[in-house]
Amino acid sequence: MERRKVLARGARRAVAGLGALGLCLTAGCPAGGGEPASGHASAGAAPTREVVGEETAVLTAPPFVPPPITRRHPTRVKVHLEVTEKVMRMADGVDYTFWTYGGTVPGSFIRVREGDQVEFHLSNHPDSKMPHNIDLHAVTGPGGGAAASFTTPGHTSQFSFQAINPGLYVYHCATAPVGMHIANGMYGLILVEPAEGMPPVDREFYVMQGDFYTRDAHGVPGLQPFEMAKALEERPDYVVFNGSVGALTGDGALQAKVGETVRLYVGNGGPNLVSSFHVIGEIFDLVYYEGGTKAQRNVQTTLVPAGGSAIVDFKLDTTGTYILVDHSIFRAFNKGALGMLKVEGDPDLVVYSGKQDDRIYQPEGGAVQVIAGDPKAPPPGERTLEERIALGETTYKQVCAACHQLDGKGMKGAFPPLAASDYLMADKERALRVVLKGLEGPITVNGELYNSVMPALQLSDDKVANVVTFIRNSWGNQGDVVTLADVKAAKAAGGGH
Repeated sequence: MERRKVLARGARRAVAGLGALGLCLTAGCPAGGGEPASGHASAGAAPTREVVGEETAVLTAPPFVPPPITRRHPTRVKVHLEVTEKVMRMADGVDYTFWTYGGTVPGSFIRVREGDQVEFHLSNHPDSKMPHNIDLHAVTGPGGGAAASFTTPGHTSQFSFQAINPGLYVYHCATAPVGMHIANGMYGLILVEPAEGMPPVDREFYVMQGDFYTRDAHGVPGLQPFEMAKALEERPDYVVFNGSVGALTGDGALQAKVGETVRLYVGNGGPNLVSSFHVIGEIFDLVYYEGGTKAQRNVQTTLVPAGGSAIVDFKLDTTGTYILVDHSIFRAFNKGALGMLKVEGDPDLVVYSGKQDDRIYQPEGGAVQVIAGDPKAPPPGERTLEERIALGETTYKQVCAACHQLDGKGMKGAFPPLAASDYLMADKERALRVVLKGLEGPITVNGELYNSVMPALQLSDDKVANVVTFIRNSWGNQGDVVTLADVKAAKAAGGGH
């Protein structure tokens, strides 16, 4: 394997402790699972090829990673992985019946060492309705273990393989129809550490992208079934990290500190789309592209093919929230392929100053945006105030929060507040017309002048009623329920398309 010194991104971007460019180093890594290192293994004697002893593999749920391997010899590793079929969250208000390895999407992270003899036990839960198997791209042998692991509900299959080639590999179900099993979430990553070990880093995380195909459009609430026709046409309704919209945001955001080095094990289960993986506000010091042992330096965005992977390393030079995206950008902001890495500590104002100036700028012109609606959704009946508030909150977060903020306070001088808004609450029909038709030109809200563009939102009548009900009953606003009849009346008065 290639062994070179890491090219530092200037003295301040030197990756401390990364003594080689290749994956092979004679030092272990710090503890996995995103926890800071407590120390590194000593290089000790040269690694051996003799299989010695036996152990049970530690498996972790995303975004966590098992601890690095510090032993200097191969061993027999027993892997016990269970398949379950379960209903879980796809997005706020949207559920999906996922087929899982280890109860999560992606499946459990598996970590072994080059030369290990892996004894694999695949169990299919008795409540499953389908047979399943596993094809590990780390396996040298027909089907990657698929035929040997074909398992009906209530049974366990066993097979063995030697981990010959180091690297980061995808595993997935290969039971017919293969695409449907993968599209329902049956994929994960297995890392085969090189015999010499890996360069040490402070934190390691597990991130895997997948595309999902549902009967109804993105955001339509309820339990959504898989839609084969969309999958065949490669038209996903959801493209997400770690199995659901927002899995790596809020309480699920990745956490680290200034000065630490981070390694992301990135996979793409597909089944169809190639990922353009990027971290907004960071540059990858090293990318082990396609999950192999050869690295590129100073990379902005790396392609991760369906059924493929990449390992990316970078140092955190200053504080802030860094956004993980598929840079096929509508997938990130409209279909869910977005996560967060929150970095705490003291900011380095030389590395990044933040805003230093703010002045008036007159653009050449502006265009009103139109956001596609959901013409295929079946017409709903009337809903209660509570139902419209709950559903409206989901639509607000998807469509409105980027400008008006999650707390409804807007952005001073740019986007008017919706919280405690005299303009909004004075006229319900006017509020509906703004959502339906858009608004451009000066208005006064709570005594302050705003002059910006509100795009027309081509939402269904039900979603319009939901989101306006939510807004008019949040953040100090007190209003009644907005009905479908109210929306139709606003349209008839010239407020919609």
